[in-house]
Amino acid sequence: MRILRVRAPAAGLQGELTVPGDKSISHRAVILGALAEGETRITGCSTGRDFLHTAQALVAMGVRIDNLGEPDLLVHGVGLNGLTDPAEVLDLGNSGTGMRLLLGVLAGQGFAATLDGDESLRQRPMDRVAAPLAEMGIRVTGQGERCTPPVTVEGAKPQAITYHTPMASAQVKSAILLAGLYAQGTTVVVEPGPSRDHTERMLAAFGAEVNVDGLQVSLAGLPRLCGQEVAVPGDISAAAFLLVAGLLVPESRVTVCEVLLNPTRAALLDILERMGADIAVWNRRIVGGEERGDVTVRASELMATEVGGDEIPKMLDEVPILALAATQAEGRTVIRDAAELRVKESDRLATTTEMLRAFGAQVEEQPDGLIIEGPARLVAATVDSHHDHRIAMTAAVAGLIATGETVVEDTTCIHTSFPGFADSLGSLGAQVGTT
Repeated sequence: MRILRVRAPAAGLQGELTVPGDKSISHRAVILGALAEGETRITGCSTGRDFLHTAQALVAMGVRIDNLGEPDLLVHGVGLNGLTDPAEVLDLGNSGTGMRLLLGVLAGQGFAATLDGDESLRQRPMDRVAAPLAEMGIRVTGQGERCTPPVTVEGAKPQAITYHTPMASAQVKSAILLAGLYAQGTTVVVEPGPSRDHTERMLAAFGAEVNVDGLQVSLAGLPRLCGQEVAVPGDISAAAFLLVAGLLVPESRVTVCEVLLNPTRAALLDILERMGADIAVWNRRIVGGEERGDVTVRASELMATEVGGDEIPKMLDEVPILALAATQAEGRTVIRDAAELRVKESDRLATTTEMLRAFGAQVEEQPDGLIIEGPARLVAATVDSHHDHRIAMTAAVAGLIATGETVVEDTTCIHTSFPGFADSLGSLGAQVGTT
């Protein structure tokens, strides 16, 4: 068990830094690079454990990846039909994204494969992917009614369908589109609201015929994918922890460079600005089809707000750190329409509530969200991460504004997305120790 010990810094946080490559884009880049013809060079890639499990699953199916574990990779594509039957169960660790996307890929293979994960991933439902794949003629079997891992997919020839997703989910949409690569005809996904759009952007870049019309995405099957150069921007979900720390610790000024600014992912910045945060976004540009830029924050007095509806899918992973910011805002902040957080690495509505209450914050858990009263004077606490990297990192940031020494237990999970998190905080002047 790794422990983080955190104290409020003697002075404000100061500095300029980068964060690991965006995890969502990295997953998709290595998968499409594997399915393409020729080489795909990925720069700035995630080095977190979630991504590595996805990449290693592809290696187990015959894909050669040079420099795996480094930010810059070379993927030797095998083409749409070049994957080979893995000799063993594919271990996805804690990567729900990797598992759901690979279920879509495996739907079009000529073999059956079983995917498994750690204790946390074994609690996460795969029925939301299994249901549309079944409509495409693909058999997916898991454990219980929610089709939890281990999950077996029997590859075949998927049929093109039009599928209306019950929730806005990029993972579900992506799994269907990846299966649609192997279908004759056009596969269509219609969502009830916007979700992150990295898959459709990247499919088009690799040569697939993709059409986006509002909340509807159409993909022509059986394309020829060609290897590409993919430059991965910094992960905004990782940057969120450093940016909120800069907003909450007095006299701070923090800049995170080369951050993803895709509008389907950047809602947290808009919400924080609405709360009164001093945020400057500059050096905006498009690289490889994705917007990126540099973000500077200064310590700010915040006001409460309400968050819900279409904003939630655009910042779902950032709800715990937003909730921490809300504990320091004047008034009552309401977060709703976020029931999806109950089936993440932990039940994040429950674990966020438990964690913030441990620091002395006033938080009320709702079926689909949180109500937070602020501002609250936080007192150091000993916090269990519940094996959830977002909870662990939020607790560490809370420790920077709490009186006394905060202890965050079981923080090995942080390596799934942000291996250098503690060092990054330290570089800004935070008092962070590890044992």
